[in-house]
Amino acid sequence: MTPLESLIATGTKLWLDSIDPDLVIENRRFGATGATSNPIIVADLIKTGRFDGKLAELMQQGLDDHAVAWAVTDHLVREAQQVFLPVHEETAGNDGYVSFELDPLLEDASCPLTTAQRAEQYIALGKKWSAGHRNRMIKIPATPAGLASLTELAAAGVPLNVTLIFSERQYHAAREAVLAGARRLPNLLKFKSVYSIFVSRIDVYTKQHVPQLSPAAQGQVGLVNVKRIWRDNEVFWRDVNLPLKQEIVFASTGTKDPADSPDKYVAALAGSDIQTNPPGTNAAVQKLAGRRYTPAVAELPPEAVLAEIDTHVDFARMEQVLMEEGLKKFADPQKALQQLIADKRKSLRG
Repeated sequence: MTPLESLIATGTKLWLDSIDPDLVIENRRFGATGATSNPIIVADLIKTGRFDGKLAELMQQGLDDHAVAWAVTDHLVREAQQVFLPVHEETAGNDGYVSFELDPLLEDASCPLTTAQRAEQYIALGKKWSAGHRNRMIKIPATPAGLASLTELAAAGVPLNVTLIFSERQYHAAREAVLAGARRLPNLLKFKSVYSIFVSRIDVYTKQHVPQLSPAAQGQVGLVNVKRIWRDNEVFWRDVNLPLKQEIVFASTGTKDPADSPDKYVAALAGSDIQTNPPGTNAAVQKLAGRRYTPAVAELPPEAVLAEIDTHVDFARMEQVLMEEGLKKFADPQKALQQLIADKRKSLRG
C-alpha cells in the first residue's frame, strides 16, 4: 500500500490542486477523486507552451484576452471532469468534482461594482459556467459579495465550493446561505456543497503576528481552527440529514515551514472529508516509504494548548488580515493570466 492509498483508506477523499492533464491522470492513479483550478494553475500551464495550439485556435475565433482566458480554463476543467466523471457516477454525485473558480477580478480593489452588483455577477457567472455539467463545482469566495450570491446559486442547484474561508464566522455565514437556497429546491437528492478552509496560511500568520505562542501552540493554530470547523460541520449537516455529504475541503495543505514534514497537514487531517493537495505535496507523500496513516482529524491538542491559542489569537483580526492578503492573491493572478495571454498573442502571431 502506498502512502496515499493509506491516506484514502482512513476515509479521506483526495483531490488534486491542479488541472494539469498529465498530473490529473497521474494523481487519479494515486487515488485522487477530484480536482480544483485557479488562475495561477492555468497560467503555469500556458507558460509550458503545451497549449499554444489551443490558444491560437481560440484567438483565431476573434476572442479577446479576457475571453481566451476563460475559454482555455473551461477547456482544461472539462478535460479534468472527464477523468473524474466515472467517480461522480459511481458515488451518485458525492465525489468526482472539478472546481471552476469564478472571475477573481470581481474582488479586485479597482472593481467599481457595489457588493450587490458583484453578487449578481457571481450568480450569473455561476449559472453560466455550471450549465450542462454534471461534475463541475462552482468556486465562490467567502467575501461579502460571494456570500450574498450563495442562496440563489444553491436554489438553482449549482454544486458549490465556498473558498477563501479562514474563520468560523465565514463558514457559518456560508453554510446558512447555502442551506437557505438548497431548501428552495424541489428535492435535495443531488445537492452538494463543500467549504474550503485554508490551513497553512494561518500558521504563517501566527508566526508573524502572534510570536508569543509557545512551541507547543505555534504551528498548531491552522489545524485547531479547521478541526473545530470540521467538527461543527459534521454536527450541523447530520441534523439536516441530506443524501449527499456536505463536506469540508482541507485547503492550503502544503507546508510553508521547511522544518515541517511535507505531510504535517496531510497526516493531521486524515480520516474524513476532502484534502485538496498540491501536486508537490502528493509527490512528497508518495516518497515517504512505509508511511501509514490513521484517522486523526478528530484529535485536538491538550486543553492547555487550546486555552493558550484562544487567549492569544484574535481570530477576527486573523480573518481580516488573511482575507486582505488572500484577495490580492485572488485577483492579481487573473490579471497576470490575461497579460500572459496578451503576450502569447503577440508571440503566436509572430
